[in-house]
Parts: sequence; structure tokens; C-alpha cells
Amino acid sequence: MRCPFCGEDDTKVVDSRSIDGRKKRRRHCLACGKRFTTFESVERPLLMVAKRDGSFEPFNRNKLISGIYSAIKKRPVKMEDVNTIVDEIEAELANEMATIVSPDRIGSMVMERLRRIDSVAYVRFASVYLAFSDAADFIRIISEMQDSDTITVEPTA
Repeated sequence: MRCPFCGEDDTKVVDSRSIDGRKKRRRHCLACGKRFTTFESVERPLLMVAKRDGSFEPFNRNKLISGIYSAIKKRPVKMEDVNTIVDEIEAELANEMATIVSPDRIGSMVMERLRRIDSVAYVRFASVYLAFSDAADFIRIISEMQDSDTITVEPTA
């Protein structure tokens, strides 16, 4: 690691610890004697979302949080839960080393997690994601939710 003060490559790690999935290292330059901190993290590939119109856009964590937030509005769901959902989805896709993902896949992943924490938020999200057209769609998904532990999620185009 190059010293930011004198530019020498000869540095020594004095302390190392993990913080938020990154390595924080306190370093000491053997040439000038100054100390500095570096952070090390895993480089993940840029995740692109393949939109239904054939275009691509970078995965946007804030856009996903906003969509989930709309579903949990005025529900007893904590923002920590929303962040956990998004973290889990990002981690799952990163572990697969996915570079392109469909919005259907992301929506299914969100629904799977929302169903575990709040049934009303789940139905709200499903109504937008699956593009419900009438009350029968609501009745169908609520019936499926009550009848089984697994729901087949198929978005309508």
C-alpha cells in the first residue's frame, strides 16, 4: 500500500478489523513514520436490470427501498426490516455473481421476504408488481396465501 504522505510502498499494518463487511486497516509508513487508514472491500460486478422494454439500467438500491416502503406504509414494519430485505437481495445476487437480473426476479425476491414479515405489505406489493386488474386478483392471492405456505408468483405482462 502506497503512503498518501510520502508515496513510499513500504507500509506496515498496525491494526485490522471488519466493519460493515469491509476490512479497516490502520497502517504505519516505515519511511516517513506517519499513520493512515485504508478500507478494503470485495469488488462486485455492476448489477444491471434488464427492463421489460429491452433496455438496461443499473440496479438502484434506493428505487427498491422506495417500492418496498410504499408497500409497508402505515404498517408495523421497521425500516431495518426493509434494509435487511434489500441487503439480502443484493447479497444473494452478488453471491451468484449475477451481472444482469430481471425486474421479475427482483420482485419475486421482495415478495418472498415481505410475505414472511407482513401479509398486508405483501398483498400491497403484489398488487403493483403483479399488476392486479380487479378485485378477483386480490381475492386470488389472499386465498393462496391462506391455503398454502408457497405461492406461485407469475407477473402479468
